[in-house]
Amino acid sequence: MAAEIHSRPQSSRPVLLSKVEGHQDVVSAALLIPKEDGVITASEDRTIRVWLKRDSGQYWPSIYHTMSSPCSAMAYHHDSRRIFVGQDNGAIMEFHISEDFNKMNFVKTYPAHQNRVSAITFCLVSEWVISTGHDKCISWMCTRSGSMLGRHYFTSWASCLQYDYETRHAFVGDYSGQITLLKLEQNTCSVITTLKGHEGSITSLWWDPVQRLLFSGASDHSIIMWDIGGRKGRTLLLQGHHDKVQAICYIQLTRQLVSCSADGGIAVWNMDISREEAPQWLESDSCQKCEQPFFWNIKQMWDTKTLGLRQHHCRKCGQAVCGKCSTKRSSYPIMGFEFQVRVCDSCFESIKDEDRTSLATFHEGKHNISHMSMDISRGLMVTCGSDRIVKIWDMTPVVGCSLATGFSSR
Repeated sequence: MAAEIHSRPQSSRPVLLSKVEGHQDVVSAALLIPKEDGVITASEDRTIRVWLKRDSGQYWPSIYHTMSSPCSAMAYHHDSRRIFVGQDNGAIMEFHISEDFNKMNFVKTYPAHQNRVSAITFCLVSEWVISTGHDKCISWMCTRSGSMLGRHYFTSWASCLQYDYETRHAFVGDYSGQITLLKLEQNTCSVITTLKGHEGSITSLWWDPVQRLLFSGASDHSIIMWDIGGRKGRTLLLQGHHDKVQAICYIQLTRQLVSCSADGGIAVWNMDISREEAPQWLESDSCQKCEQPFFWNIKQMWDTKTLGLRQHHCRKCGQAVCGKCSTKRSSYPIMGFEFQVRVCDSCFESIKDEDRTSLATFHEGKHNISHMSMDISRGLMVTCGSDRIVKIWDMTPVVGCSLATGFSSR
């Protein structure tokens, strides 16, 4: 398979390698098995399946295991071949997969949550399984004893999770649009900070421990990059999707961010350039260009005998402006605006044609995507969603040829 992909001409778009079909309901998670031509899938049809590529080129299930409740999340640790499956009923089940990927043995059940499990991560060093759920909490349990070590509750459903294995910091996104940074200890935890910037529920997170960057995708169709490591919490806004951002993956080697949205959009963002931070929106009682009052400014409306105007904001300078002073639209990719947004007339004049050059590429996955994962070393990506189809992609044409060295010829 590797040699075949390696020799394919560069088409500068993702190449669909395989479609895996067979699930009867939403596929909630799909993971590529490192160094193998295989995929592990978990579905709301209550099955876990391991698919291996046969000589015919088709993927066939080598393991088919039925659970007691719909599967909602999954984590796989390849070196120990341990798999953790979160369910709708709040339980997490651990299995061990045989070396030939033809058998899966049950290990233990963790009573982690009272409601649907939304995300799982496993830390081998501390032997912790950490998870978030729709019971509004993060829990961490000991995989040796199976006992609960600690829990922390939020004000709304916890939807996604990233974990820094070295420092024991957890990032938890929730349905209110907040991201909480926690420091986990053996039996307790402390809240370090709360990140607020999204206008919709957090749907996906990605932590890069090398550059200490956190990326968050949300139902407001946007992605925010949070510089946790320095520059005083600098944030970058990326807007290029037309639906909620369901999954993100940052490729540290090529400084690219891959994101997928519910409408099947796949975006590859160039993060290897100096981007501008979007401004804070300014508040004013009157237009900061023509000084006409906004409709709540009763006093100025009375004094000037004019009708109040609706308030807008220029996305480039952040000023509060009226509709007449912001009649233009423009893309401004260096600030993350890949499609046209409202700008004031003076900012429109300052944007040159070369400033409108896109800093991302956009591709069509042609199916609903609710989950994505990448095998970065091989440049492969797997997507799945509510259409019950799993797709395996060769991403090397769009994420840089340097990744192709990860392919092994078989």
